[in-house]
Amino acid sequence: MQPYLVFSLTASIGAMGELAGHERRGSLVWPARSAIIGLLGAALGTRREGDFSALNALEIDIAIFEAGAQLRDYHTVETVPSTMVKSANSRPEALRAAGRGKTNTAITMRDYRTGVLYGVAVRGEGLEELEAALKAPRFTLYLGRKSCPLAAPTGAHIVNAENAETALARVAVPRWHEAPGGAVATHLVTSDPNGEIVHDIPLDRGLWHFAPRRVVLRPVKIVAGVNA
Repeated sequence: MQPYLVFSLTASIGAMGELAGHERRGSLVWPARSAIIGLLGAALGTRREGDFSALNALEIDIAIFEAGAQLRDYHTVETVPSTMVKSANSRPEALRAAGRGKTNTAITMRDYRTGVLYGVAVRGEGLEELEAALKAPRFTLYLGRKSCPLAAPTGAHIVNAENAETALARVAVPRWHEAPGGAVATHLVTSDPNGEIVHDIPLDRGLWHFAPRRVVLRPVKIVAGVNA
């Protein structure tokens, strides 16, 4: 038996980032490791330039209770030709320097998932501090982008279990996700040397660089309880 911090993440819309280009930013069907670390950092009050070494050392497993449906948002972005502005400190500064009528407009796409519910099991050091932070987060918690706030408290608590799968059976989920017999997770996302490659290990938060790791999406049946 070992301690796990378990909690749920649900939102009306979520954006679980994958490799992003300029014109399209897709979404995975589960929150990436970097998203969970960022959310825990937000709960602790850690800023982007802060020390994430303790969070990076955590082991994280994710149960997919509701993967939701895909939603695609189309919008336009005003850009500046790179030949016109070489060293602007910000996008607004670049737009001002370019001048009226000298910018480009591009259509971009953002992918989201609607009505999602995930269970998260975290193992490692400092679980008590993380539990307290999730119950009273310093910064607003998002499921991906800032347009995706959580729809309910995380219900974070520490359990003792043999493995992540049995720990996730004790996740408390909101009542609107309740089903006869409890909420059921159908897949478990966990690190595996023989799994598929995803890029979700943060290397440089300023430059948005991520290292690859291998994960497996394993079919399971995890029945979880309901939040009071």
